[in-house]
Formats: sequence, structure tokens, C-alpha cells
Amino acid sequence: MARVTPDLSFLLDKTSETLAARMTVALADLGLTARQYCVLDKASSGGRTQGQLAEEALLDKTTMVTTLDGLERAGLARRVASPTDRRARLVETTAEGEALVEKAATVIQGLYDEVLGVLGADRDAVVDGLIRLVEGPLAGDADARPPRRSSRAG
Repeated sequence: MARVTPDLSFLLDKTSETLAARMTVALADLGLTARQYCVLDKASSGGRTQGQLAEEALLDKTTMVTTLDGLERAGLARRVASPTDRRARLVETTAEGEALVEKAATVIQGLYDEVLGVLGADRDAVVDGLIRLVEGPLAGDADARPPRRSSRAG
């Protein structure tokens, strides 16, 4: 029986799952999960709706609402009416949320440097290759994919 090698799906899934778990452990001292960090980080640039953030963070709508509810309760983010679309809610980070994103980004950058460090001189080539895959043949049509919960633990 012919085997498909490498098992690209397994390698990418395992990488994502394990990295998300490591991120959650690394962020625990800051009181954040990987999912919360992801949403706060993407919201910090401002001007994005809940739906846009959900798409960028690879979260389904229900998970996004639950995540934002928790971030709002913690005083890290808030939902405000869009000035251009009365049906939409924009997500903004609070000053406390921005400060926490900055601290968390330092932690996450350290983790990424550690993980990617095993690649040595191949680091940039591997990252560039992943970017080409995500922007090219694996970009896919967001509307064709079923909604999913992210492996970003939290």
C-alpha cells in the first residue's frame, strides 16, 4: 500500500496544536490564553469588527463572542458601535489591554525564537515557505470552509 509522505496535514496540525498549548503555558503568568492574546493582538490595531477578528483569528462566531465577553469583563477590550455600519460592532482594546498585549508579545516572541531556533540557518526559508503556502495554494476560500473552533487553547 502506497503511503503519502510527508504527512503534511499531520505535521501542520501537530505544529499548530503544540504551539498553541505552549503559548497558553507561556502566557499563564499574564492571565491570558493563546486565544485571548490572538484576539487582543489583532484588535489592537483598531477598526475591525467582531466578524473580521473572528476570521483573522480562525475562530467561529460563538467562540469569538465568548472570548470577547471574557476580555470585556477583564477590562481589556470593549465593543463599540461602528460609525459606518449601525449593525456592526468594532472591537477596541483598552489601555490596560494594550499594555498587556505589549507584555504578551514579548513572551510570545521569545517562545517563537526558541521554537524556530532549532531551524538554524533555515529559519527564514521555512517561515517564508509557510507564508507562501498560506497565501498561495492553502489560502482557500473562507466561505467554502466550515466554521471551526481554533486549536488556540483557551
